[in-house]
Amino acid sequence: LVGLSIGAGEIIIWPRIVAEFGANMAWAAVLGIFLQLWINMEIGRWTIATGETPFMGFSRIWIGFGPLFILLTALGSIAPGWARASGLALKALIVGPTGLGSDTLWTVITFGLIAIILFGPNIIYQSVERTVEALIVIVTLGLIAVVIAIGSADVWKELGKGMLNVGYRNPNISIKVLFSAMVFAGAGGIYNLFYGFYLRDKNIGMGARIAKMTNPIRGKIEAIPSVGFRFEDTSENRERFSDWWDYIKKDQILFFWALNTVTLILFMFGALAVLHPQGIVPAPGTLIWDEAVALGEVWGNAGQVIFLIVGFATLFGTQLVVLDGVSRTFADIIYTNVAKARSRNVGWWYMIFCGGWMILGCLLTFIMERVGVSDLGFIFNAAYLGGFAMAIYVPLLLYLNKRYLPKSVRPGISATTMMIIASLVYIGFAI
Repeated sequence: LVGLSIGAGEIIIWPRIVAEFGANMAWAAVLGIFLQLWINMEIGRWTIATGETPFMGFSRIWIGFGPLFILLTALGSIAPGWARASGLALKALIVGPTGLGSDTLWTVITFGLIAIILFGPNIIYQSVERTVEALIVIVTLGLIAVVIAIGSADVWKELGKGMLNVGYRNPNISIKVLFSAMVFAGAGGIYNLFYGFYLRDKNIGMGARIAKMTNPIRGKIEAIPSVGFRFEDTSENRERFSDWWDYIKKDQILFFWALNTVTLILFMFGALAVLHPQGIVPAPGTLIWDEAVALGEVWGNAGQVIFLIVGFATLFGTQLVVLDGVSRTFADIIYTNVAKARSRNVGWWYMIFCGGWMILGCLLTFIMERVGVSDLGFIFNAAYLGGFAMAIYVPLLLYLNKRYLPKSVRPGISATTMMIIASLVYIGFAI
């Protein structure tokens, strides 16, 4: 989930907003991550108690939620903004921003690297996890180096004021853009729900009873994903759940909320220190390059290279996890809800969706590049539609956990209150 969280919102959307308007709306970024902390913990509550992903749970409420979430996932993810943007960062790093190759070519290269990672090892999840962990280390160390190079107390003071300036919206930025930016501060949109897959594959809670997805190309056979389990509400099981719940809280507070908040603040700090004072508002597709050039003026060629590596690692990791999560979501929903789909194993469906998604993404990039739609347009589309998805699934998730879980493990007053607040925020923006 951290691989999704440290992505386009952190390195493209929010730095661009800060470059243009300053830090006076930074509060929305911090709020977005904080609300998602509570949402993710409720996703974790459902999965560790049942072994199911939230998608399976939603289908318990109404079978129509399966097709609905397929549609929302498809509309928000079909245009590969992260692959295109990471490809541009890789291009700038290797041949320069005006060097050899179109956006489409570098998107194809990016997807080729992703395919090697997804279909190389026997266990798909292990490959994704190890790659994302390495990318997060690169991003974090790179950002620390950047801040050391350009940091000043005045910039920190201005950024701090913006984080406390709750409710302010610059009149020159639309509600739609601010909403999209808040959604993508964190994993955002449908992507938070991928946390359920992570917990199952890590054998956390009842997820340990669900078989892992293995590499279909290597001919491995994975067990059929079934509905999950409802544990008996005994003192022994409540104690076990308490241990699992402690893991969820530590995982989300440390590795989602804290790490994501710090990296987002560092990215905004860079834009506030480097771009905003010079009045540089990067054009779509050039933000990473513009920041790298500005950093190069302060720290030489090494600074420029470091930021390009950080940019590529950030966006590549996001696209990797998005592609894996979207393919798992489609395979999970279709396999669970469509009887005829069970004539094939779930790994086969995963491979079909994954391969088809990459091919379609490359074709869309080719078409959109010809008509002048940028990578930023791709990403804002995903964020805006993701906000509508959250307006639907956040209250639905609270109902699911209140209605179907044993009483002893249902959300308490604090969790219920925060989920209601989150629901009102996303519904309010969506309408």
